[in-house]
Amino acid sequence: MSNIMLNYLLLFVSIIVVSVAQIIVSASYSKYKKVNNCKKVTGFDVARSILDKNGMKDVYITEVQGKLADHYDPKRKVVRLSSDIYHGTSIASASVAAHEVGHAIQDRDGYLFMRIRSAMVPLVNFASFAGYFAIMIGLIFGFLRLFWIGIILELVILLFQLVTLPVELDASRRGKNELISNNLVDEDDLSDCSKMLAAAAFTYVASLLSTLLEILRLVLMAKDRD
Repeated sequence: MSNIMLNYLLLFVSIIVVSVAQIIVSASYSKYKKVNNCKKVTGFDVARSILDKNGMKDVYITEVQGKLADHYDPKRKVVRLSSDIYHGTSIASASVAAHEVGHAIQDRDGYLFMRIRSAMVPLVNFASFAGYFAIMIGLIFGFLRLFWIGIILELVILLFQLVTLPVELDASRRGKNELISNNLVDEDDLSDCSKMLAAAAFTYVASLLSTLLEILRLVLMAKDRD
C-alpha cells in the first residue's frame, strides 16, 4: 500500500472513530435524560449533596447554557452544570453532576494526573495554535523542519490527552461511589449511570486515537517530502 493510500485510510478511520464516539454519547444522553432517577433528585441536588457530605461547602454550583457544557473550574472552585443537568431529575443529570463533582474531589485531594493536566493547559493552548500554524506554513512552502516542529507540538496535545483519560475515568469512579454512599441512587440506577458515563468516556478515547492517527498521517506526509 502506498503512503498516499495509507494517508487517506488513516484519515478515514479517524473520521469514523470520532463520529462513532459522538453518536454513542449523543444517543446515551438522549436515552438517559428521559429516564428519571429513583430519588427524583436534580443534578443540582446531587452535586450539592456530595459536596456538602465531603465538607466542600466552599465549592459553588452554577447553571450554564449549552448542551453538555458541564465542567468543573478548579481556579474558581465552581461546578458548572448545563440547564438540563442542573434542573433535570434524570439518570443523565445525576451521572453528569456526580462526575463533575468527582473532579472537585480530585482537586481537593491533589490528584496527581489532574495537577499535571492543569499545569499543561498553557503549553497545550500554545501547541494547538503554533502546531497548526507550523504544519500549514511548512506544508505550503515546503519548510520541512518547520513541518516537523508542528508534528512535535502535536505530540504535546497527544500527551495531554493521555493524561486527561485517567482524570476522566477517575472522576467517574469517584462520582459513582458518591452516588451510592450518599444514597442518591439505587443499584439499578447505578448500572444506568455507569453506561452513561462509559459512553462519555469513549469520546476521550476516540479523541486520543484520532490525534494519534493524525500524527501518523503527518509523519507519512513529512517522509514523502523528505
